[in-house]
Amino acid sequence: MEGLLALSRLIDRANAAIGRSAAWLIVAAAVISAGNAVMRKIFDWSANSLLEVQWWLFALVFLLAAPWTLADNEHIRIDIVNNRLSKRTRNIIELVGHIFFLLPTAALVVYTSWIFFGTSFAQNEQSPNAGGLALWPIKGLIPIAFMFLFAQGISELIKRIAIMRGELPERAHHDGYHEAALAAGADHSHPHGDGPSRP
Repeated sequence: MEGLLALSRLIDRANAAIGRSAAWLIVAAAVISAGNAVMRKIFDWSANSLLEVQWWLFALVFLLAAPWTLADNEHIRIDIVNNRLSKRTRNIIELVGHIFFLLPTAALVVYTSWIFFGTSFAQNEQSPNAGGLALWPIKGLIPIAFMFLFAQGISELIKRIAIMRGELPERAHHDGYHEAALAAGADHSHPHGDGPSRP
């Protein structure tokens, strides 16, 4: 199980790094939006490409930060119901949700969106708006992002099984399992009680 937890930690670190980097694109989108508004008000000038760049940046943040959000256990849940369930029932729901819903859906989106991207790329699809951007690059992001989400689903499944086996501590409400996985790896690296260290 330690090997699988090491894989889980690797996936978590990669998706966290991608998600944190993507989050900064919100700032870029805000700057472009403000700049576009100023140019329109002062110089009576604007461009569809600037508007579409903002949409692109939003898509990048939404898609690339989703696996990081899952890793931090920040997706919306119906807590009023979830909190009333037993630990065993919650664990079963997590397993069923990941195995039969998250992973198959992510895999299906990767497959279908790759075809979607391939068609767009072959046609060199462009924006229908005058002066707009090419559409195929942003469509290519969809299968890539869902590959990351699929990988994160595998990581969450590994951690959930480890929790059920008693090899990983259950985290508090609204707290992700990423830190627990890191701590487990650090403890394994310090068998003589030197204490865990953050990577």
